[in-house]
Amino acid sequence: MSVGHTAVTTGPVVTGPVVTACGAEGYEDDCGIRDVLDRIGDKWSVLVVVELAQGVRRFRELQRAVHGISQRMLTLTVRRLERDGLVTRTVHATVPPQVDYELTAMGHSLTHLLRALTEWSAEHRAAIAGSRHAWDEANPDSGIH
Repeated sequence: MSVGHTAVTTGPVVTGPVVTACGAEGYEDDCGIRDVLDRIGDKWSVLVVVELAQGVRRFRELQRAVHGISQRMLTLTVRRLERDGLVTRTVHATVPPQVDYELTAMGHSLTHLLRALTEWSAEHRAAIAGSRHAWDEANPDSGIH
């Protein structure tokens, strides 16, 4: 007897409490992984965290160090990182006000992971570029480039 399309796409009927990999009964989402990856996985956040791993930076220093980021995008990025507890913002009572950004302890705990990702990227950059080129040659009408 074959399984119908609906049974394949909806999965089995589960009775009783749902226990996920997170271990909480009834907790059916992705355990917050997607939310965290949305923050630390966007390129601007990664580049800002990498720069702040070097030490305290003022806004303009960050903007000069993170090539291609607009003032608006940098403002949004540091606010989001601050909201998530990865960055602290200190305003000094000067004229004009000076603002410093610094990684929190939690932000610093992320840097070794980003360093590993950076090293992996550098090590595999040429192979990935070669694979992309070969795939693009074999699939010229894919619309992916």
